[in-house]
Amino acid sequence: MTTFDSSTLKLWIEQNADFLKHARIQKIQQPSRRNFIFTLRNFGLSKKLYIDISPQFCHVCFLEKPRHLDIPKNPPMFCMLLRKYIENARISKINQPIYERILEIYFETYNELNEKIYLCLAIELMGKHSNVVLYNCDTNIILGCAHNVGAEKSRYREMAGGLPYTYPPKNCNFWYTADDSFTKLNGSLNSNIDNYFAKKIYDDKFSKLKEKYLLNINKKIKKAQNSISKLNLTDEQKYRRFGDLIMANLYNNNDFQKSITVFDYENNKNISVPLNENMTLKENANRFYKLYNKAKTANSKIQMLTQELNAEISYLNDRLYFVQNAQNIEDLYEPEKKLIPVKKTVVEEIKGENYTIFVGKNNKQNDYIVSKLAKDSDLWFHTKDCAGSHVLLRTQNITDDLILKCAKIAKEHSAGAKSSKIGVIYTLAKYLKKPPKANLGYVTYSHEKEIVIGEF
Repeated sequence: MTTFDSSTLKLWIEQNADFLKHARIQKIQQPSRRNFIFTLRNFGLSKKLYIDISPQFCHVCFLEKPRHLDIPKNPPMFCMLLRKYIENARISKINQPIYERILEIYFETYNELNEKIYLCLAIELMGKHSNVVLYNCDTNIILGCAHNVGAEKSRYREMAGGLPYTYPPKNCNFWYTADDSFTKLNGSLNSNIDNYFAKKIYDDKFSKLKEKYLLNINKKIKKAQNSISKLNLTDEQKYRRFGDLIMANLYNNNDFQKSITVFDYENNKNISVPLNENMTLKENANRFYKLYNKAKTANSKIQMLTQELNAEISYLNDRLYFVQNAQNIEDLYEPEKKLIPVKKTVVEEIKGENYTIFVGKNNKQNDYIVSKLAKDSDLWFHTKDCAGSHVLLRTQNITDDLILKCAKIAKEHSAGAKSSKIGVIYTLAKYLKKPPKANLGYVTYSHEKEIVIGEF
């Protein structure tokens, strides 16, 4: 990993000192506990100073490319404190304590009594000890920190509002330049820093989101499977058969017995029917008929619930497949919580001379294909009993070669991509139906045909 060392910070300050000095802070934002965006204005230009104090990615730079940063509606307390004291203030001086990875930004501003005060924002880029501290230069008292450091965390240097600000203990007596330092790279230093950390932060966020989604989806699948395992159908026909056998033998047996033995003509054998000894035979028969009706109703509900749970598992398996194969954050679109907003749905298109093939890469795209794109005359493809993409063929001339091509694409974009052979179903889009309140991408179909695709 390329290191943001003290010599990198020194060179970055030298290259950007002219813009930083006397720049006005127009806006202060804090996307998370460990990063900040200061919008600075100078020489008729606005730039976004990005400060990251996370242990693995600590750095500063001017943003040149967009990053996936969600600005909270309710800013953290430290952000509010920064806005109170230094928003709209001008930078009076920039400094870096010798050999330190600390960027000091000084301000001349005014307090509530309209008295001029001198403040310093110390940006400490020191791995797990990174911090942003605002303190009063006249009194050397800390006004606030990005995160406080108590005695239990550091016996050398406590950091909190109301305490005096001190420099960290020195551990280096020269400008440190790592073997992989940014100062050794060609091109713009700021661009190198921004490009490198933008990718690192994006990849880290993508990896953590992917892991979070996989954990959540697997948890839901397990929960649905456990629910199905607890649903047990009652042998409703048993109750009806007992009732019928009792009625057929009313005159061959006596009332108020614990059981009777009768001949079961369906199974061609004698069976024992348990009875309530406090009831007559006819009352016992009616009791079994009531149990039959009750079991019939319960079984119908169980079957309906089982279908719903199986549909949910099928949908979650689709989600699982798409998340496992996601290549970027946008592919991790979460339809339930909308954690990753997608303004426009774009599906993959494969164009030929007389055809266009549409391929969904997640549940939202699958739903878009069947709900918005599909025309009645289009052919729809999907792997049979296997999570995967919806594939849609649009052409005026359907040929066996095109059907085979689409079936191969459906197999390639499915959980069965590496299977030796797998069935792919296809039908006209007009035979697709999306049930009310169905999950994204879920459809039922009819008039389907099947083609088996082997390895290719």
